[in-house]
Amino acid sequence: MIAPAAFPSFQCAYAAVLRHVTENYTHVNTARGNDSHEIIGATFRLIDPRQRALHLTSRPVNPVYHHAEALWYLGGLRNLDLIGHYASRRRADSRDGTTIEGSSYGARIFAPRPDGAPSAFDRALELLRAEKDSKRAYLPVFEAGDLDEIGHPDLPCLVGLQLLARDGYLHMVTYMRANDANRGLVCDVYSFTLIQEFAAALLGLRLGSYTHHVGSMHVGIRDLERAGRVLAETAAGPVAAAPLFPAPVMPADTSWRHIRTVLEHEELLRTNQVRYTRADVAALDLPRYWQRVLLLFEAHRQLVTCPADPVDQQVLEALEPGARWQFERRWPTRVATGVIA
Repeated sequence: MIAPAAFPSFQCAYAAVLRHVTENYTHVNTARGNDSHEIIGATFRLIDPRQRALHLTSRPVNPVYHHAEALWYLGGLRNLDLIGHYASRRRADSRDGTTIEGSSYGARIFAPRPDGAPSAFDRALELLRAEKDSKRAYLPVFEAGDLDEIGHPDLPCLVGLQLLARDGYLHMVTYMRANDANRGLVCDVYSFTLIQEFAAALLGLRLGSYTHHVGSMHVGIRDLERAGRVLAETAAGPVAAAPLFPAPVMPADTSWRHIRTVLEHEELLRTNQVRYTRADVAALDLPRYWQRVLLLFEAHRQLVTCPADPVDQQVLEALEPGARWQFERRWPTRVATGVIA
């Protein structure tokens, strides 16, 4: 048995996975018209799951979407209001234009059951508090009924998450039926490791390793050119392995109250009911970590939702440094000048 490859950061793992799939693919897959190069059975491990962010000029990411998706999951939501605002492409996953069925993983993990019983997440944490070495804290997402309709537009890619408490650390193992190494993998690892860190805080445990298993790891043929640019940038090695910025640490006393508070204020910002200054957010009853998350949504409101409004540079300056770096590459002219490009 060979242990999975371990990496100090997701950026390092991402470069290695992308290189492996593009250079050593074993199949050309044409499922549902999405031509891709594919590896069957791929696994990697992150030693420090907090190092979840990408800082690559060849692969600009949207840190607002990363947090929006993680919070959408934590809120146990199915509706498109939140997630569709930050990524309009997600509306294509909806049958009715209002909700998402399959990829609303949070609704299957965090929402209470219809009979009022606790969520799968709450029951898993209760189990780990009672049996610290349990192997049973598994959070299933993919269901047998998901296969009832051939050609379903939104089938869960996530099979399930497993929480393992060992020697004072909380480890997590993710099982995916499929992952696009260039697209979905980036968002999935960000959300799942953030969920892991939140679970560790609730359990009073230190953050352990994160392991990612995928049945079909693939890269779309349409994305090979962009993948090539990433591989060229990371070819030197240290660029891929060494984080440019220290990873923010979620406070050990983070609770559901903090999650609910951030979600409440995010909705006010998303619907443009409020405009917050740096001082407004600092006055909220939130740890600095979660204040900075909220500032991401305020910055997005200024940069994207209301592009005719001036950009408050103090808000941008108050962002976590790595997130500001990502903003500068995602919206360079708007961030630098405060005007529309």
